[in-house]
Amino acid sequence: MAASPAKTAARAAEPAEPSPAATYRSEHQRDVVNRLKRIEGQVRGLIDMVEQGRPCEDVAQQMSAARKAMDKAFYRMMACSVMEAVSSGDSEAETFREVERSARILEKYA
Repeated sequence: MAASPAKTAARAAEPAEPSPAATYRSEHQRDVVNRLKRIEGQVRGLIDMVEQGRPCEDVAQQMSAARKAMDKAFYRMMACSVMEAVSSGDSEAETFREVERSARILEKYA
């Protein structure tokens, strides 16, 4: 028995499940944004500490923590870049170029 045109059209209109790469990217994006929001809070706390005249060692310790958190956010973002390069390359040569591009970004900014 053939499906009716209405059922066929309804199936065609159903959204396709997101690819594993798209799901990974979305989760990764959310993780990086959450990390940046926490860092934003740390920086606001640092401003308060300086304005309150807190000891330099206390401020330095919190600055170090914020800097390390920023580094971790950067590396998480770069991991996503490499994963996208590996999962979306149409050919081995294209995948190699994209991974190499990510490596150059790491060399430049890390």
